[in-house]
Amino acid sequence: QLQLVESGGGLVQPGGSLRLSCTASGSRLQNWNIGWVHQGPGKEREGVSCISTNGPFIEYADSVKGRFTISRDNAKNTVYLQMNNLKPDDTGVYYCVADWAPYLSVCTASARYKYWGQGTQVTVSS
Repeated sequence: QLQLVESGGGLVQPGGSLRLSCTASGSRLQNWNIGWVHQGPGKEREGVSCISTNGPFIEYADSVKGRFTISRDNAKNTVYLQMNNLKPDDTGVYYCVADWAPYLSVCTASARYKYWGQGTQVTVSS
């Protein structure tokens, strides 16, 4: 059973940066498509990025393009989300999500993923 644990959230001023980490246990992340989902206060969840098993193929939501970067370190069984130039609208809980996809070379940030972490809070405020 795959388990995902996020870390790296916190309070940051507008324009600042954070790096979120998603570390897996129970399976090798190299066989999974991984995504990040943002739940803003009072807003619907939004898939902001994903990285595929092979390739890798990477996708970003328009709201984060040019500011966020997703990457994976299969040796550490960890996926990262580097968030730069943070805005107050980026505030919320960020969830790491995963789907079993050992043969895929594509992912969709807005897809429904089966496995979810517990989330990490990001607050962007002055």
